[in-house]
Amino acid sequence: MSNTIQKAPAAALILLLHALPLSLLFTGARRRDWVAFGVFYVVILFALGAGLHRYFAHRSFKTSRTFQLLLALLGACFFGDPIGFSGRHRLHHRQSDTERDIHDPRRGFWHAWMGRLLDEGYSEQEILAATRDLAAYPELLWLHRYFPAVGILSAALVWWAGGYTMLAAGYGLSCCLIAVHGASAINFFGHTAANRRYHTPDRSSNNAFLGVVMFGEGWHNNHHHSPGAARAGFLWYEVDVLYYMLRVLDRLGLVWDLREAPAAARLRILMEVNP
Repeated sequence: MSNTIQKAPAAALILLLHALPLSLLFTGARRRDWVAFGVFYVVILFALGAGLHRYFAHRSFKTSRTFQLLLALLGACFFGDPIGFSGRHRLHHRQSDTERDIHDPRRGFWHAWMGRLLDEGYSEQEILAATRDLAAYPELLWLHRYFPAVGILSAALVWWAGGYTMLAAGYGLSCCLIAVHGASAINFFGHTAANRRYHTPDRSSNNAFLGVVMFGEGWHNNHHHSPGAARAGFLWYEVDVLYYMLRVLDRLGLVWDLREAPAAARLRILMEVNP
């Protein structure tokens, strides 16, 4: 029974994120709603990809405690939890494509796409043990407990500022496409295709389409080979918009020490391009 109760909020949120965009079939949307969708699409990808994934989960660059909190709050605006996400993701890398991997596509399409969102598969103790570096910050530990409140407040502010259709088209549709289906597509297709530059212990693979629409997150085999790198697109044609954004922030002094792929990985690429 308790497991069902834990799944209920996640299921309700997923249903709501689908219901909001579908309601636009009846309400219609204004031009500014679609402009808001474009803005939110970029912001959510940065919050989840550069913030939760590359910074909190992999520590691929450094920043101040103030900007770290801003990244954490930005992720929480879209129901992202720095400690929870990082714990699950770090455990995914340790156990990738094994029976303990919550993303493993061999469990079936449903589990890799949706089931993992309803059943994380890891205990609170496991998550906190994997994120001791993050749990040392009281503000991040607070967000770990109360991040849904930040997400609800953010959605309410969008509704207040732009009306229901902006909430549905701007906030709801972008969250649904990126946080639910974009991330699930990487978890599934990033471990089932054959585009593998590196012979990693798992079955990770690169996907050019997801690499473009997910701002670099689709270069999944590259990422599993060098998970600590701030850049996932190693070659010039592997578009990695998130990395370009981080380079701008680096120039502005907001982040620094962006970690690159190891020299051995770069040498392998040179050998591949110029055999």
